[in-house]
Amino acid sequence: MDHTSSSSDSIRSSSNSTRSHQSHSSPSPQPQPLSQDNMSTSLQANVQELQQRFENCDDIVFREIPGPESPRFAVVYANGMCNMSELDELVIDRLNRMTGLVPSAEDLRSQLAISSIHTECCFEDAAISIASGNPLILIAGAEQGLVVSLAGMETRGIEEPSAETVVRGPREGFVEALMINCSLLRRRLRSPLLKMEMMRFGRHTHTPVALVYMEGIADEDLIKEARERLSRIKIDGLLDSSVVEEMLEDAPYSPFPQLMATERPDVVNASLLEGRFVVLVDGSPFALIAPISMFSLLQSPEDYYERAALATAIRWLRYLFVAIALTVPSIYVAVLSYHQEMIPATLLFTIAESREHIPFPALIEALLMEITFEALREAGIRLPKQVGSAVSIVGALVIGQAAIAAGIVSSPMVMVVAITGIASFMVPNFALGGAIRLLRFPIMICSGILGLYGLMVAIILILTHLLTLRSFGVPYLSPVAPMMNQEWKDTLVRAPRWQMIMRPHLTGSRNRRRASEQMQGKSRGRLH
Repeated sequence: MDHTSSSSDSIRSSSNSTRSHQSHSSPSPQPQPLSQDNMSTSLQANVQELQQRFENCDDIVFREIPGPESPRFAVVYANGMCNMSELDELVIDRLNRMTGLVPSAEDLRSQLAISSIHTECCFEDAAISIASGNPLILIAGAEQGLVVSLAGMETRGIEEPSAETVVRGPREGFVEALMINCSLLRRRLRSPLLKMEMMRFGRHTHTPVALVYMEGIADEDLIKEARERLSRIKIDGLLDSSVVEEMLEDAPYSPFPQLMATERPDVVNASLLEGRFVVLVDGSPFALIAPISMFSLLQSPEDYYERAALATAIRWLRYLFVAIALTVPSIYVAVLSYHQEMIPATLLFTIAESREHIPFPALIEALLMEITFEALREAGIRLPKQVGSAVSIVGALVIGQAAIAAGIVSSPMVMVVAITGIASFMVPNFALGGAIRLLRFPIMICSGILGLYGLMVAIILILTHLLTLRSFGVPYLSPVAPMMNQEWKDTLVRAPRWQMIMRPHLTGSRNRRRASEQMQGKSRGRLH
C-alpha cells in the first residue's frame, strides 16, 4: 500500500514549509516555545497544529483516512521509526474498513487489535510520542488522540561485550535499546521485587531512563537519594549514560570513578542482589551501578565463574600488578636518582653502563617513554581493529629499539615501562585503569624531585583522598577502611559460595541474609 502517492491520502509536514520562506522586513525572530494546549474536536485544527510543530520535518508523515464528506481519521507517524507492516495491517487497513458513525476514542481503542494503546490529549506529549516512533491516531470530533505502541527501529543484536570477555560465563551484553536491556535483567531476576522506575530527561531528546533496584534488599534511603539526584538533571540533551554518571557522582573532580559502568547483565544482576541500584539509559549499552568501592572495581566477572582458590590467586595477582602499574616507574626513578646504594652492585654497574650515553636524567627519560607508550595505546584504540593491535605492538617494538639504538633511553627503562604497561592492562575496569595511568605521572614527578620521600608523600595524598571519597555515602575503601572482617570473604579473597551467606553490610543492611545457614554446616557435601 502506498502512503505517499496521492495528496488526498498523505500530507507531509513539508507542505507547510513555504511559511518559513515568507519575506520579513526584520531579522527572523527567535523560535517561540511550543504551547501546552490540548486537542480540540476539529480534526483539521489538530492536524494543522501538529504540522506546525513538525514544520520542515520531512520524515513525519500525515495520512488522512477519507470519509463520505470529510476525513474521518488522521494517522501521524515518523517514517523509519515505526513498524510499517503492522501499521498498515493493524491500523490503516482497519480504519479504511470502518463504516458508519465515527467512533469515539474509547470505542476505537477497543476495536484495534493492538496490545498497548493509550489516549493523549496534549499536543506536546503527542509530539514526543510521534518522535519516539509511536504513531498517533486523530479522530474527527474527538478531543483525544490514540498513541499506538508500534515503535520498530533497527537495533544491534545481542552479543558478547568485547571489553569484558570471560572464559566461562554468559556471553550476553547490553545493547542500545532500553527495553531490551530491561528484559535481559528481568530474564534472570524473575521476581516482582525487581523494580524499574521509568523517567525521561532532556528538553529536546526526552531520553528514557530506568532506575532499577530490588525492593526489600536495597536501602530505602539509598533509593530516595538516587531519585533526588536524578531529579536534579536539567539538560537539553541526554545522549549517553556518561552524562548521568557525571551528574550523580559525589566528587566530580576526583580521578577515581564513583559509579561502575558495565555491559554485562550478569554483573548488574549480582549487584542488584547485593543491595545496589542500577541506572539504564536508552541509547547506551552501559549500565551504571552504585554505590561501589575501589575493591568492587578490581573484581572481574571471571572471579565468580572459576573455583575459589584460582579466583583468589588471580585476584591477589591483580592487586599486585595494580600496585606495580602505579608505583614501579616512580620507584625506579627515585632509586636511580637519589638512592643508588639500594641497588646491588652488579645491577648498578649494568644500569650505569646502559646509561653511559643517555643525555637525559631518569625522570625525563621515564616521562618520554610513558607518554610515548600512552600515545601508542590510544593509537591502537582509535585505529580500525584490523590494524590497531598490529600498529600498537609493532610501534612499541620499533620505537623502543630505535630509542635504545639512538641513545635516547636505556634498556632498563624500556623494560620498566613495558612491565608497567602490561600491569595496567590487568585492571578490569577501564575507568579505574585510566585513573591509575593518570596518577602515575605526578607520582613520577614527585619521585624525581624528592626521591622516595616524594613517592611516600604522593601515596599518602592519594590514600587521604581515597579515605575521604564516598560513593552515595559508602566509603570508597570499604570494607578495609572502615574495617569489616566478615566482608573480606569477597574482597581480599574469593571465598567459596557456601561461605558467603551474608550481603555486604553497607548496601544490603535491610536484608542481610542471602543464603541458608545450613550451607555452612560441617556435614555439607558428605554422604551419610
